[in-house]
Amino acid sequence: MSIDSAFLDRVRSRVSAGDALEVAVDAAARSSGVVLGSSALASTARTVRGELFGAGPLQPLLDDLDVTDVLVNGPGDVWVERGGRLVRAAVDLGSEGDVRALAVRLAAAGGQRLDDAAPTVDARLPDGTRLHAVLPPVAEAGVLISLRVVRARALTLEELLRSGTIAPGLVPVVRALVSAKANVLISGATGCGKTTLLAFLLSLVPDTERIVVIEEAGELRPDHPHVVRLVARRPNVDGAGGVGLSELVRTALRMRPDRIVLGECRGAEVRDVLTALNTGHDGGFATLHANAAVDVPARLEALAALAGMSRDAVAAQAASALDAVLHLRRSRADHGQRYLAEVGVVRRADSGALEVVDAVRADPGGTCLDGPGWPALAERLGLRSR
Repeated sequence: MSIDSAFLDRVRSRVSAGDALEVAVDAAARSSGVVLGSSALASTARTVRGELFGAGPLQPLLDDLDVTDVLVNGPGDVWVERGGRLVRAAVDLGSEGDVRALAVRLAAAGGQRLDDAAPTVDARLPDGTRLHAVLPPVAEAGVLISLRVVRARALTLEELLRSGTIAPGLVPVVRALVSAKANVLISGATGCGKTTLLAFLLSLVPDTERIVVIEEAGELRPDHPHVVRLVARRPNVDGAGGVGLSELVRTALRMRPDRIVLGECRGAEVRDVLTALNTGHDGGFATLHANAAVDVPARLEALAALAGMSRDAVAAQAASALDAVLHLRRSRADHGQRYLAEVGVVRRADSGALEVVDAVRADPGGTCLDGPGWPALAERLGLRSR
């Protein structure tokens, strides 16, 4: 049957009155003179659920377990990332006005405003999906929508090995980093798998430990029984009520954490993270955007400068607080396979500058090669030198 705005309004009013969704759909159909069989009712209810509470015509793409990103460039220009490769999806969103209405509705579902006065939005939808949308004239050709899927569970070691994300030779290293309560930075470009790797590592933390996770978007889903989440809050339209990552890091210190985890360092909160990891809170994790492990010191210095820290202060704090860097890449072949490419040791050079020294490198095929930092890392983790 046809699902138009009038039908959706009838369903919405009945749901608001307390009816279950399928009951509301059945009643709305009967009021239109249509009797739905059980299979048709279930199918129509799924479509209506997507229109009212989900991403509408995009919802089936988000429900596809192989899809990681859904990108809308126009009403008939929809792309998905599946298996590391961008492919066009056969989805017609109607008119440019329909795309704008969808973007505005999704923003509202994420508690954010999207209109001519606020033409960009970054929000988290109720199911955890990450939304970014841009309206014209900022988006010159039309409304742009980017949706990143957050999976409900952490991947297992077997799944990460099968996908090539972790080389077999690195398994003892990453396990030892967790068991030795090393403080670790996970670095890499956008979409390279930092959150996926971090969720797996947190799943290795003993069940007797309490993990406090601090994030902007609530993406981490580790398989662990004692995870406490703190999520940053943006200011309202009047500029009040915002709670930033720096404040949440300080709050986490008062919550009896065994492990403090910052989903992503992207600003002045790096000062608070380094301070926290220098006060006896071992086993912490954070993620960071960087081109390579060797570039992590420069990235830390740039972010810490936003908090007024000098280069020497960053080097002293980071060398004391951090043990290792795990750097992920996407291969140019194999449809952009995500893989753990470098394990580095954080230390202070003779010149006093902060540096990350290669301990182990891996290629997309799983071959591992030890670097000059391996003896120091092996000693820190209690591993046998190779």
